[in-house]
Amino acid sequence: MAAGPVALAGWLALVSLLVIGMAATVLALTRLGPDGGFDFGEAAWQSLMRTMDAGAMGGDSGWVFRFVTLFVTLMGILVFSALISIISAGLDSALEGLRKGRSRVLESDHTIILNWSPSIFDILSELVIANASRKNPRIVVMADKDKVEMEDEIADKVPDLGNTRIICRSGDPTDLFDLSLVNAQACRSIIVVSPGGAADPDSQVIKTVLALTNDPKRRTERYRIAAELRDARNAEVARIVGGDEVQLVLADDLISRIVVQSSRQAGLSAVYSELLDFDGCEIYTTELEELVGLTYGEAVMGYEDSALIGLSYPDGRVRMNPPMDEIITAGSRAVIIAEDDAAIRLRPMPDEAVDAAAIRKPAAIRRAAERVLIIGWNRRGPMIAHELSRYVKPGSVLTIAGDVPGLAEEVRAMPLGSKNMKVDLRLIDTGHAASLEALEPLTYDSIMVLGYSDHMEAQSADTRTLITLLHLRKLSERLGEHISVVSEMIDIRNRELAEVTRADDFVVSNRLVSLMLAQASENEYLSAIFDDLLDEDGSEIYMRPVGDYVDLDLPVSFYTIVEAARRRGETAIGYRRRRADDADDGRNMGGVVVNPSKSEQLSYEPEDRVIVLAED
Repeated sequence: MAAGPVALAGWLALVSLLVIGMAATVLALTRLGPDGGFDFGEAAWQSLMRTMDAGAMGGDSGWVFRFVTLFVTLMGILVFSALISIISAGLDSALEGLRKGRSRVLESDHTIILNWSPSIFDILSELVIANASRKNPRIVVMADKDKVEMEDEIADKVPDLGNTRIICRSGDPTDLFDLSLVNAQACRSIIVVSPGGAADPDSQVIKTVLALTNDPKRRTERYRIAAELRDARNAEVARIVGGDEVQLVLADDLISRIVVQSSRQAGLSAVYSELLDFDGCEIYTTELEELVGLTYGEAVMGYEDSALIGLSYPDGRVRMNPPMDEIITAGSRAVIIAEDDAAIRLRPMPDEAVDAAAIRKPAAIRRAAERVLIIGWNRRGPMIAHELSRYVKPGSVLTIAGDVPGLAEEVRAMPLGSKNMKVDLRLIDTGHAASLEALEPLTYDSIMVLGYSDHMEAQSADTRTLITLLHLRKLSERLGEHISVVSEMIDIRNRELAEVTRADDFVVSNRLVSLMLAQASENEYLSAIFDDLLDEDGSEIYMRPVGDYVDLDLPVSFYTIVEAARRRGETAIGYRRRRADDADDGRNMGGVVVNPSKSEQLSYEPEDRVIVLAED
């Protein structure tokens, strides 16, 4: 059977021909048979009929002729029995291969997901939304996991696949033969997720990218690969391996930066989710010839239903919120927030769209030293502390409270990004109410609650986080004071449960990484865009009081707010406007609206915020 069913069937055919040839030669030479015997051709035909049908020899006469035809018939029975067995075994093998996911994918223009992790379900959900307008979309998932198990888990956790078909294959993504099963040569894009449970996941991701880009049978045109890495120190090697074909999503670095920024501006995680979620507005990079020759500030006012937020230059650089007087040159691409690409239309601003009288002059922003508390710890803790130290003013204090093994040694060896902040460590049980109260949470400007994801399973870590949040809520109610808390959650399914804790904001780590990977697979500029957005040296997203920009006495259009921000060198992209009677769309946006219609007139309250891109 090692030769395969086709080869075995060929050998059986050869045996049959030899038997028929021998029998025909004997009958032709001896002239055995009715009516004086047969010539060679007729004898061969008669022998063939007897190999195929044992009943054909029933009318034979003459014992010598009968013995010859009996031999031919017995050989025919043997050959056909063997042939049936080979066909049956071949079919069983083929069906077993299909069940195990070892057959080659024939689809083209499909999205490939390599490796398996809990984030894969959010990635699939987002890609299903992105594929809604495409014809016959296909997603191929390959991991070192049983095909049936993968299909069952996907069916349980992603029940609505819309018009998208999911194809699962079992194999090692670092193996060239296994990679050939997913037909990467004809794919649309490739997502390489960090494999869950692997001892060194980054090495496996880098090796997978290496196998894709250096396959001797690879296609000539470049791939579009989005790869997840946990440790930013491995990024340089991954870029060497993948070149300009790979976009890296540095998972821990991404989450750490968003946690820090959200702790300083509650509600900011909803803005990032909106920008990364396919179910809403998205970021597009497009060439717009009509912008050439305009300044960036003029172009910002040229869109009513979309928002220009930056430029991508011909040399690959991306700059968010460039100077307002920068002239847009040929070859540059516009970075635009829009509901879909059809909504990106340059149109003249309506007359009297801007109420100049309502615009307020900018006031100086003075920042003081801060006290920040981190409760809980995981591998992202040092990155969060490093990032935070680059934002705060001199004299700031970071207190870390946790009870994981080796925490004291890790905190002592932890590098900071500046000397503006000192670190204080408290080794306590963060699930104990009295221990939390002893920290005096009300004395801190902001509190971050991290999950113990390095030492517990995702659900257990989120449960521990929920317990901490509930203790803080009870303490806040008892003291009658608000405690500003931003919490990290690992599983999106625990997000709704956490709402009862009344924390100011939640950063769902796995979901944010999944959204980033899904978007990067569709937009090759996305990684560079978010690198600039999350870098403290460039423009970042801020949520500032609307009253700092416009008068609140009368309704104003968003055109007026955009103009007020433009005069300060900022780009306004939305607002946060909470109202008790607002309809809940199920997305937990907390009143955040990104890319509103600029002509809509709205009234604002002092607690409302405008979302801007600004350098400080």
